[in-house]
Amino acid sequence: MTVEEAIEKRRAYRSLESVDISIELIRDLSEKAKLAPSCFNNQPWRFVFVKDKEILEKLHGALSKGNEWARAASMIIAVFSKKDLDCDLHGREYYLFDTGMAVAFLILRATELGYVAHPIAGYREDKVKKILGIPEEMKVITLIIFGRHSEELSPVLLDKQKRDEQERPERLPMEKFSFLDMYTE
Repeated sequence: MTVEEAIEKRRAYRSLESVDISIELIRDLSEKAKLAPSCFNNQPWRFVFVKDKEILEKLHGALSKGNEWARAASMIIAVFSKKDLDCDLHGREYYLFDTGMAVAFLILRATELGYVAHPIAGYREDKVKKILGIPEEMKVITLIIFGRHSEELSPVLLDKQKRDEQERPERLPMEKFSFLDMYTE
């Protein structure tokens, strides 16, 4: 699969089926994420790969309403960092950008391997930190819900989630986000 194919194939599926998560898979995903560019090669990203059933169950209690579908995940990856792990040049906090690029590499690799790696924002950060032992000064940037796409729709999906599952949500036209030489509204 080419990078272009992985980008086009990647979807935020919510209907998941269980898969075995090996240490080799976690190592593979980590190896690809670490190759992402970062300011002065600081590599500010941190990941906790959670596959233990008991810890996953605890994490379910940190999920927001509407993310019940994530209970079917075979793994949840907590992504976190902190400002002083990366460049802070003229008020630009690169740690968020650089961590996002590492997550993109991880997601594309997961897609290439036939998995779903769906980042979410709907969780209680304080609970996630407590459950996983993440220090208070760190920022949990996202949780990545990981599994394999199931052709059978999850019964816990909301109506909009069902529609999005069946057809890729519409993307903005290029004219709304891509400009030549000068930004114009």
